[in-house]
Amino acid sequence: MSKRLMDILLAGSAVVLLAPVIAGVALLVKLTSPGPVLYWSERVGRGNTNFRMPKFRSMRTGTPAVATHLLPDPQQWITPVGRLLRRSSLDELPQLWSILKGDMSIVGPRPALFNQDDLVALRTERGVHRLRPGLTGWAQVNGRDELPIPAKVALDAWYLEHQGLWLDLKIILLTALNVVGARGVSH
Repeated sequence: MSKRLMDILLAGSAVVLLAPVIAGVALLVKLTSPGPVLYWSERVGRGNTNFRMPKFRSMRTGTPAVATHLLPDPQQWITPVGRLLRRSSLDELPQLWSILKGDMSIVGPRPALFNQDDLVALRTERGVHRLRPGLTGWAQVNGRDELPIPAKVALDAWYLEHQGLWLDLKIILLTALNVVGARGVSH
């Protein structure tokens, strides 16, 4: 089975199975803070082409478009349910659309923000930019938000060299365990 076919089958099944959860989270976001339910983030995809990636909005409208750790006081920007959405990774569910559309894969390096030039440059240097970005990846199960950029890129490059069905299944399993334990999540 090709990786793309596996992505379509898994993401399509997840959308069907998680439809009540997705609807509930959307309602919760709408009821607890003004603004749209989804935040469309400009991200760098395969071949360093930009695409718009949806997430459930966990930050207040008007938050600067930078990585959360670069905000002077990230807590002031988080919505009433934002912390819960981030800790549980429920804010990531709309990315199933990006997987079905072909902008993302289930497993691959997390897509960089459009303005993370240092991350994009290092990934390009190591050839990681050839991969379709993922909902989860090797770097996410080995540190997630806690890793410095060079360490993330090293893990992404390792994945590039070793990718395959069994490694992807291992990463999906480890991701599920990390989400349940809320490990490696900042803010």
